[in-house]
Amino acid sequence: MYSHTGRPSIAPEQLLRALLLQVLYSIRSERLLVEQLDYNLLFRWFVGLSMDDPVWDHSTFTKNRERLIGSDIARAFFGQVLGQAREGRLLSDEHFSVDGTLLEAWASMKSFRPKDGGGRRGGGGRNAEADFHGEKRSNATHQSSTDPQARLYRKGQGQEAKLCYLGHALMDNRHGLIVDTRTTEAGGRAEREAGLAMMAARPGTDRLTLGADKGYDTKDFVEGLRCANVSPHVAQNDTHRRSAIDRRTTRHGGYAVSQRIRKRIEEGFGWAKTIGGMRKLKHRGLAKVDFQFTLTFAAYNLVRLRTLGVGG
Repeated sequence: MYSHTGRPSIAPEQLLRALLLQVLYSIRSERLLVEQLDYNLLFRWFVGLSMDDPVWDHSTFTKNRERLIGSDIARAFFGQVLGQAREGRLLSDEHFSVDGTLLEAWASMKSFRPKDGGGRRGGGGRNAEADFHGEKRSNATHQSSTDPQARLYRKGQGQEAKLCYLGHALMDNRHGLIVDTRTTEAGGRAEREAGLAMMAARPGTDRLTLGADKGYDTKDFVEGLRCANVSPHVAQNDTHRRSAIDRRTTRHGGYAVSQRIRKRIEEGFGWAKTIGGMRKLKHRGLAKVDFQFTLTFAAYNLVRLRTLGVGG
């Protein structure tokens, strides 16, 4: 079928398959994806094109992505992949780990300007010189003109502040599969709030465990987990204050096991950024970033399932 522009239209399942190829094969842009679809027979077969079918224009992806986001098809696909893992009895549904990572926004620091329209700028043109020295900039007074939902944030002391989002993942400890994802605006409480939300979404009433790093060692987070019948296997942060984790938790052997296994979640973040293209975002706006983050981890789980010998 063809659209009103005379170009071939694309079905939602074809679009999802094409975007999945982009993630799995680290294809940098949709223009390059269309180019490869034009001559790669395996790619054509995977998305449902015959040898003679014309390939879509790259703008087709931009125009139709909103349909996928509106129908939450990435989340549905993510759930189907997890269903395959559950059929293979690869999920424990009892022991989890959580962590977050910075997702650098597709916006430059030059776009981070005062909300009132002021600020100093030098020269003219699209890429004018900008002098930030002596200028106090914060999310309360400034906003990116290209991606208003991106926030200025630094992961830790001494690190560079960047315009970014935060991606959050919940990992099942049995085989390192990602069982839930969230994407939020960057903020100091975002990781802990996302962690509580993902654990609250876990089905059942059995007692669970959650491993996490020192950044999650706060009284509110630990008490929130305990109220939700979750054992907080959180690394103790007692360098300059009293840790919220005490002997009630650390005396159990499972605590040490969770602390060792929780670090595997970094493998997922590393894959998402080096293979899946999430190191520097290519889309603007929280909805599009969340769609891509979820799709990327669905692809990561597929790779993990292949490694575990499922569906091969």
